[in-house]
Amino acid sequence: MQRISRQSKLFKSIIEGIFDKKGEEVMSLDLRKIQESVADFFIICQASSSTQVKAIADSIQHKVEEATGEQPYRQEGFQHAKWILVDYVNVVIHIMQPDARAFYQLEEMWSDAPAQLHHPS
Repeated sequence: MQRISRQSKLFKSIIEGIFDKKGEEVMSLDLRKIQESVADFFIICQASSSTQVKAIADSIQHKVEEATGEQPYRQEGFQHAKWILVDYVNVVIHIMQPDARAFYQLEEMWSDAPAQLHHPS
């Protein structure tokens, strides 16, 4: 499996898709040096409603397909949209409403991973 970086088209298009729909508290976790990791990066963001969670997921998919031609390997959570997971194998995106993010604390679970907060460009 090819490793990616924060400078890759895939990564940048995901971040762009999040900010296009006003995603907040956007954090990436670099999992490349963690042996048990399932991906190179987790990108975690939050949205204030199920409508916004779905809009961010759709925006990410559109931006990634436009930039790279890739489709997600897997997606989960569209039915209730408290937490949608979009899996591109090397990068897994978690789009969460604030209560779900506070409850699951993914950043704490993967606290060994270097984290970076992202801001709109």
